[in-house]
Amino acid sequence: MTRRDMGRLALGGAALTAMGTSARAQAVTITVNGSGGSLAKSLERIYEKPFTAETGIGVRATAPVSLAKLKAMVETGNMEWDLTEMGGADMIEAVKNGWLTEIDWSIVDPDNKLPPIARQKYGMVTSTFSTVIAYRTDKFGGKAPKSWADFWDVKSFPGPRALQDSPVQNLEFALLADGVPADKLYPLDVERAFKKLDQIKRHVAAWWTTGAQQVQLLVDGEAVMGTVWNGRVPPLKKEGKPVDIIWNGGALQLSYWAVPKGAKHPKEAMRYMKSRLDPDKGVQLLQDSPYPGFAPGLIEKVSPDLAKILPIHPDNVAVQYSFNPEYWSEHRPKLTERWAAWLLS
Repeated sequence: MTRRDMGRLALGGAALTAMGTSARAQAVTITVNGSGGSLAKSLERIYEKPFTAETGIGVRATAPVSLAKLKAMVETGNMEWDLTEMGGADMIEAVKNGWLTEIDWSIVDPDNKLPPIARQKYGMVTSTFSTVIAYRTDKFGGKAPKSWADFWDVKSFPGPRALQDSPVQNLEFALLADGVPADKLYPLDVERAFKKLDQIKRHVAAWWTTGAQQVQLLVDGEAVMGTVWNGRVPPLKKEGKPVDIIWNGGALQLSYWAVPKGAKHPKEAMRYMKSRLDPDKGVQLLQDSPYPGFAPGLIEKVSPDLAKILPIHPDNVAVQYSFNPEYWSEHRPKLTERWAAWLLS
């Protein structure tokens, strides 16, 4: 064999390898449904592209999260998603109705490294977040509110408030403001909660409905105190905006990845789920989005300053309450109806 022949063989082999990789990459593409927005760009850079490069499995991201669409796709047998993000109450509803596929943990977490709270029969906890009080640091003469009682105290901390247009969590916040211990919230004393809400209602300038709105109200000064998702405030502080948050009385919540019933590529979706166990990728994601999951070794790799602003930091966990999605899955329709009537009264 001549040197020229060997060169041709090498080129042919390289071409076949490239064709094989290309064919493999095009063989399967999973559809992953999530919240969209800036987080979707971070997930693409940190998880999706490296996963495709490593496995040849393509990832197509869609949004938004919708329990109604999941229900419709399962019932019609026309499932478009292989993996979807889900909140706690939606997760319970989906499990109850048989809309999800059981997770094969031999694929996702074969070495059993995740804590039990993150390994559930029909979903993996991918992130944690908290709904907390945020306030303007330049409006109270150097004083800082410390609790839900202070949120209700418009004499010591005057100015308009902002709350989400939903009974979910607002009933808990009202009960905390009224002195109910965090570990005694459930089942909710609904009458007591609405009575307490009556006291703050006329001081609420806006009932927000989106994440962008909750912080814009504070930045624009339309509210001096309001509820926000914890990850919305650190970027504002970096920009020098006079805002801060209070962890005391925050609602600690879980977010999941789940495989819908009827997903076309469940095994490939579960292989992608496994990528969320990489602590180095988890640290990268935290730079963009302070909503940590339970990737083994993640907290040990995070700087102390970053760890302090995470919902799962021990100091923050100690002063929050655990949101109960089971309660809301059962009572939400009835309480939402009452909430709407209360707002109009």
